[in-house]
Amino acid sequence: MVIKNNISLKDLNTFGMSVVAREFITIESKKDLIAALNTNPSNMLILGGGSNMLLTKDVDALVLHINIKGIKVVSNSENNVRVEVAAGENWHEFVSWCLDKNYGGVENLSLIPGNVGTAPIQNIGAYGVELKDSFVSCQALDVDTKELRTFTKKDCNFGYRNSVFKEELKGQYIITSVIFELSSHQHITKTNYGAIEAELKKNGVVNPTIQDISTAVISIRNSKLPNPKVLGNSGSFFKNPVIAHSKFEIIKEQFPDIPHYIVSDATVKIPAGWLIETAGFKGKKFGSYGVHDKQALVLVNYGNASGKDLLQLSIQIQEAILIIFGIHLESEVNIL
Repeated sequence: MVIKNNISLKDLNTFGMSVVAREFITIESKKDLIAALNTNPSNMLILGGGSNMLLTKDVDALVLHINIKGIKVVSNSENNVRVEVAAGENWHEFVSWCLDKNYGGVENLSLIPGNVGTAPIQNIGAYGVELKDSFVSCQALDVDTKELRTFTKKDCNFGYRNSVFKEELKGQYIITSVIFELSSHQHITKTNYGAIEAELKKNGVVNPTIQDISTAVISIRNSKLPNPKVLGNSGSFFKNPVIAHSKFEIIKEQFPDIPHYIVSDATVKIPAGWLIETAGFKGKKFGSYGVHDKQALVLVNYGNASGKDLLQLSIQIQEAILIIFGIHLESEVNIL
């Protein structure tokens, strides 16, 4: 374990923000992690794939870059397999590994940026599937006691883009590995969300395999979302708001074509991208930053933007949506 000073994080965050970390350690094992915590840093930042954050200034802290690797099967049953994945594994590479083994359950989550260790914090989701659907448990290190604790699905209190690690236990634990339960034979596929069925039809697929679904999802995502290696972004910047039915009916009177998804008898989910596009922000460019022209949920760095630029744009969008629709958009990314 080596502590480095004044390290650029430009290549370690998908927005490509050119900020500097005061101190930096690459964590490649639980032993490294415990040793780093034993230095008793006054302030620290846990960094995974850097895909769900907007860095608005230099990081005056010790940055722990979690790079623990490893994937292993821990148990098998008649039609299921449990797999333990280390926190530093790239999420999409894990999905690809599952597909190579014909393990189903995460194919709809193909091409989501980031690492496995941060996925439960956000309860990542796409195309009708969330991480919690295949999650069994995770191991996490207590920052204070340096002891490992196992969190079950119930312990994690998963919600929409949320978990106990974003709420009451925020900053108290560092996830080191995650166990998933996946199908190994009789896969239950989910194709009725978004444009998956249309993409499968276009590809001439009638009875889709999990690989077919992954291919369709990748094609859809590539058609809408910019590659962060080419154009700095963090995927969806805002959560899709969930509002009361009564409020939805009022908005619908003015906007009859508003898309929506029924969440419960009392609530409705509205696509944040539609709200932002309707408010006129889709494709808007403000010098070196702006809103993507194919997906209004995505804020982009064209090369030289600062985190403060993008933060100000996000606030401008939030204010406009509140005025037009009476809806508060909540950021999905962590703003630091």
